[in-house]
Amino acid sequence: MKILIFGAGYVGNRCKDAWGDEAVLSKVHVSSKQDALAEIVANQPDVVLNCAGVTGSPNVDWCDSHQLETIMGNTLMPIALAAACQEANVYLLHMGSGCIFYGDSPHADKQWREDDFGNPLPAYSRSKWAADLALSTLPNVGIARIRMPIDRIPGPRNLINKVAGYKKVIDVENSVTIVDDMIEVFHQLMEKKAPGIFHVTNPGSMRHRDMLKLYEELVDPAHTNEWIENDELVKLGLATKGRSNNILASTRLAEFGITMRPTAEALRDTMEKYAEAKTRGA
Repeated sequence: MKILIFGAGYVGNRCKDAWGDEAVLSKVHVSSKQDALAEIVANQPDVVLNCAGVTGSPNVDWCDSHQLETIMGNTLMPIALAAACQEANVYLLHMGSGCIFYGDSPHADKQWREDDFGNPLPAYSRSKWAADLALSTLPNVGIARIRMPIDRIPGPRNLINKVAGYKKVIDVENSVTIVDDMIEVFHQLMEKKAPGIFHVTNPGSMRHRDMLKLYEELVDPAHTNEWIENDELVKLGLATKGRSNNILASTRLAEFGITMRPTAEALRDTMEKYAEAKTRGA
């Protein structure tokens, strides 16, 4: 299987590194269907993976003051890429976000399903939800929503780095995505050309307290932080808007025989490997 990856950022590079010669990492910045179609014609892939998007710097608060740039990158660009894939008759897997959901779902277990309607608040979440609404109507397209990626490789996009670096931390419960598992699931979804929306999150949930407890056990026993309430995040000026906190039910992966490790098991394994990487100076 030949995979053409759009988006030469964190996830795109991690996927390329994992898949080696099977994947081509495009350097093209797509601004139109023609841009994407030319790259598809030049590379003749079996499938396309879209990892491109706008998350803002230093965080998603940037998107609220740069709405048009956010919409262009997270809504219009994926639609243009999807249009090119439709014309070329190539399967597209688009990386979405579970940040389109805020709080508990209306279901008894409070978990959000793939076919639930989002309730996004800030510009970033709204732009991602808009792309999901459009792309989910198309044939030969899959949407893989991830949440709060946790990686064995240290880096600024890794949730471990982020939370361990904060002096004040909220203790909230969320679904998370272990990056090694995500890469495997993405590959399987593309092999099967699975259509529709998928929650690519490890079964179960995690609290920040759980992760930092492991971090202090395995990585840095001297680490300290102050715990604050969720509503203090904005009050203290640490964010301009409240963050998305939710638990996603991953129901559709099983339809295609795809499984992911339970969160607790995968988190400990990942933290152990993260600790080894820190020791090596990675």
